[in-house]
Amino acid sequence: MKERRFDPKMKPRLDVIKADQVEDVYMATMEVLEHTGVKITHPKALDILDGAGARIDGDRVRVPDWLVKDALNRAPSRVVLGTRSGERTVKLERNRSWFGPSLDCLDYLEPIAGERRNFEIDNCRTMASLLDVLPNYHWGMTFGLANDVPPELADRLVLKEALTFSQKPMVFCCRDIDSLKDIYDMAVLIAGDEKQFLNAPTIAMLADPVSPLVLGDDTLEKIIFCAEKRIPQICYGAPQAGSTGPATFAGAIVQGTAESLIGLVITQLVRKGAPFIYGAFATIMDMRTTIFSYGAPEMTLMGAALAQMSHYLKLPYFGTAGCSDAKLPDAQAAAEATMSLMAAALSGANLIHDCGLLDHGSLASPTFMVLVHEVIDMLNPIFRGIEIDDEHMALEVIHSVGPGGHFMNSDHTSQYFREVWYSNMFDRSNHASWLENGGLRFEERLRQQTLERMKCQPGILPAETRRELDRLAKHWH
Repeated sequence: MKERRFDPKMKPRLDVIKADQVEDVYMATMEVLEHTGVKITHPKALDILDGAGARIDGDRVRVPDWLVKDALNRAPSRVVLGTRSGERTVKLERNRSWFGPSLDCLDYLEPIAGERRNFEIDNCRTMASLLDVLPNYHWGMTFGLANDVPPELADRLVLKEALTFSQKPMVFCCRDIDSLKDIYDMAVLIAGDEKQFLNAPTIAMLADPVSPLVLGDDTLEKIIFCAEKRIPQICYGAPQAGSTGPATFAGAIVQGTAESLIGLVITQLVRKGAPFIYGAFATIMDMRTTIFSYGAPEMTLMGAALAQMSHYLKLPYFGTAGCSDAKLPDAQAAAEATMSLMAAALSGANLIHDCGLLDHGSLASPTFMVLVHEVIDMLNPIFRGIEIDDEHMALEVIHSVGPGGHFMNSDHTSQYFREVWYSNMFDRSNHASWLENGGLRFEERLRQQTLERMKCQPGILPAETRRELDRLAKHWH
């Protein structure tokens, strides 16, 4: 009898556009870059592009298809981030997904009294410590815009706290090139030296083109510096369908791709092989409220299409999921977050950000961060797929039990029942058992678990390193 061979596990996959349509989007993106062009005024960037073969007409830069292809060939298809100890943990490759919470929130939802207030530096310590104890989050972001520190130093001080209280790699935004240089010095200090930093970078910068199709001077300064120093960077425009991007979803995807790929071209011209992460935050403007929606199904749909584009381009992708327009960690928040998390992972997004973010990007919530973490845990079995082989199809076990029997005392059951997902937060007991155990509603169980996890601070930097960071910070201005 011929031996049967099995693919042991098939990960489910979500495709929202066909393969030939992916290529259509790429060709349309090339038309935007070649015909419409991008606005750039930065002198050094203009010189770099002009010398490489782009067409420069004042502040309008038009990039030929061959120059983009050359950049794609130069760029690494794989980018790795690491912990403070130098462990290479977040490997952005193929369709592997890694989830991370929050970015630059204005407000903070206090989990004990449920009060909403301005985000402060202590809240960053809380969020970073919480990040460290939640294993489904492999990296983080800088959580909030601290209201209680000098605004010109807030970007550096918040990241300093995040790197102090969490061992996991951090994605950050910063004000200008001076901030970026200080942040790089801080990351190198924590790593030990530049060589150790490059082996497992603990930081990645988020660069922000202005939609539609503008790269500002400050952004270009930062893109060039990151390329020179080989700091991983994400070039991530935000075309808002119907406002800062076309109302059609395909048009927003094309524009967002063009805004990211111009950053790729510049990065690779500055330094061949500099680590670069593609992406765009394409969503809608809600015409009833004019908000930039973080919970719209259209955001999820466009994000999945952009993930497909990243596979075609062979670039790591910065996705968006686990966030909501809701004002509290309620049913709306859970529904919007779950939908986007599943689609992002099944479409193969790599670095998935904004997990646990509320109120269309303005509110950081430890409670919602814990809830989204539990949703990711629930979705993990789906992301892993089903293992198909002789052992798992269990023909011998089915035969030995036979019609009318049961599998409760089977060795096979003892071996495999632990593959089932169980939650400490979602309740599966019957009503009587639920009452016997206190009858706690979901929001009460969520609050209890959040407060319990907030007590832990496992990853604080050693005291001597903290003192060195403090000495470094005294020279920031």
